[in-house]
Amino acid sequence: MKIWVDADACPVVIKEILFRAAERTKITTTLVANQFLRTPPSTYIKTVQVASGFDVADNHIVLALQAGDLVITADIPLAAQVVEKGAYALNPRGELYTEANIKERLSMRNLMEELRSNGVEISGQSAFNQGDRQAFASALDKLIANYLKNNQVLSNSVLPVDTK
Repeated sequence: MKIWVDADACPVVIKEILFRAAERTKITTTLVANQFLRTPPSTYIKTVQVASGFDVADNHIVLALQAGDLVITADIPLAAQVVEKGAYALNPRGELYTEANIKERLSMRNLMEELRSNGVEISGQSAFNQGDRQAFASALDKLIANYLKNNQVLSNSVLPVDTK
């Protein structure tokens, strides 16, 4: 398992949780962004700076990941591609995208985008808070613990652990 981070919009507090997890578990964690990123010195933490442009970081992640890897992203189309490749996608609020829920999330995202493009005012997500941080940390810990316990690639067709 490797961890990939769609790092351009990833909250700093989530990156800090990921840095600690990488050191603790010795799992390679790669942050992909179209800008320079500061990371602590570590054998397990890497960065990839890609060119600016629409979905360049997302495309890099999709091409580089393997089945069983974990991708941290709030980007639902990217999450759909990750799940399709047999990997895990976890958003910064602790929600694990799976084959069972990704189509619904993608449909909802597309509907909201269409409504906004037609001038309908829709409020966005609430501000990132302590509960979101805790939900993410808990879901990440459970996924990593399950992986380390089983030391194998798990099927993402069913939720391997209860993340809520």
